[in-house]
Amino acid sequence: MLIPTHLSLLAVALFSTVVCGEPDSEDKRAFLQSLEAKFESYQQRNSFGNGSIQDPFRKQHLRRDVKGVNRNPDGSAFVWLPEDVYQGKNFFDAFDFFRWDDPTAGAVTYVNRTVAFEKKYAYVDDNGKVIMKPDITSHLPLGAHRESVRINTWKLYTGGLFILDLNRAPWGCAVWPAFWTVGMPKWPDFGEIDVLEGVHDNEHNQVAWHTNPGCWLDTTQQFTGNVTTGPDGHHHDNCDANINNNAGCAITEWSRASYGPYFEAQGGGVIAMKWDENDISVWSFFRAAIPDDILDGTPTPSSWGPPSAKLSSSKCDINKYYGNHTIVFNITFCGAWAGNSYIGTDCPGTCPERMMDPANFVVRGFFRY
Repeated sequence: MLIPTHLSLLAVALFSTVVCGEPDSEDKRAFLQSLEAKFESYQQRNSFGNGSIQDPFRKQHLRRDVKGVNRNPDGSAFVWLPEDVYQGKNFFDAFDFFRWDDPTAGAVTYVNRTVAFEKKYAYVDDNGKVIMKPDITSHLPLGAHRESVRINTWKLYTGGLFILDLNRAPWGCAVWPAFWTVGMPKWPDFGEIDVLEGVHDNEHNQVAWHTNPGCWLDTTQQFTGNVTTGPDGHHHDNCDANINNNAGCAITEWSRASYGPYFEAQGGGVIAMKWDENDISVWSFFRAAIPDDILDGTPTPSSWGPPSAKLSSSKCDINKYYGNHTIVFNITFCGAWAGNSYIGTDCPGTCPERMMDPANFVVRGFFRY
């Protein structure tokens, strides 16, 4: 079986919050004026390509009404405003290329920016789609590592609404791709959020959180996914990265459209991660089910229904355990998860043997945005 080892994406949009009064209150005019000023500043800093996520801050919305009003548990109102959009020909300008040993012990050699561009491991096609993929041409001896890419944003974030528009993600035997955020400068002091992650031919995305001791997943909260369990049958609800082989606390999405072959067959979709003082939650939408408010640039998570996965502040002080995150994309192989789980799959041979033939990675081992 050939595996899709490239990633293809259209855009990554980041939104931040601003507290507002009620749309019909006496401070509405001042609030709208402040949004107009933010728009002018944002418009000067950003331009947009032809991705399916439109300009996420269109001025006509502000002149007509305050759309996309969300509410905190205490009833206070706020809206999500665009902060950054990564897409199109300038996508990689905002990212650094990781070029050190894989911390997850994968059978991978991460290459620098120059090599990635020269060998077409990372590029933007003529339609503005961002492509990331590993080496799909080299025959390797047993035990050798395959070249690939790992990138992370220069900018750091503490909270926000992160929206990824993804055409396809890698999947298949030995492959381990991820879209995640991690706190800087020392792991796990500022937390890790695994937003999109899977191995082999899994059909369900796994969302995970990793922290210092003291942060727990509240399994009584409302979400549609299933809390993962360990070999002993107990829930992975302790987010402490220092125990349980760094399993963290994790939830597996129920939808087959969240990762793997079915996600790709649906034309990809949107992954959204909301991070504020109340919770860190993740939603997945396949292409035909993307909410209109996302496409219109006025995201309103409160209208999306229960998230697939949710880490609530009820058992984890979000502001204490999470901060200063860089956004990461990477494609690795085998290693701590894909390598150790290989024997329990229907994949042929062993994980190191799988790495040898480039034909195994031609079709499915890339990201495309």
